[in-house]
Amino acid sequence: MVLVSLDCDMKLHILKTAAITAVLVIALLAPESAAAFRCGNKLVKEGMHEAEVVAICGAPTSKRHLGYAVRLIDRRTGYPSLHGLGLSRSPGHVLYPAEVMVTEYIYNLGPRKFMRRLVFEGGLLATVETLGRGYQE
Repeated sequence: MVLVSLDCDMKLHILKTAAITAVLVIALLAPESAAAFRCGNKLVKEGMHEAEVVAICGAPTSKRHLGYAVRLIDRRTGYPSLHGLGLSRSPGHVLYPAEVMVTEYIYNLGPRKFMRRLVFEGGLLATVETLGRGYQE
């Protein structure tokens, strides 16, 4: 083995570099987890309907209409396909382009927690973003 002829410091440097490289490769290849956050003891995650989120978290601190976007709609459900699925040839599974309303909710969870920005597309939660610290209302 090549490491046998190297001094101890050089072996340690090579092993550290290899370990760091391995961790970075694993981090880059790992699938990105869906954005989610907790309201009380319940989890709010992408794909939930606006009514479900309001039932769990209550009314948002602010709500505004951002406009419209063209998204692929699943013919079976009538809701946007949030994960960019391609057109499928399976029976009954057809995606077609349509304009959907985009709405933003801001939840202020108080000064000890971060605020959350939720973006709904066609009534389904598309993204969850963390904002700065909340504030006392």
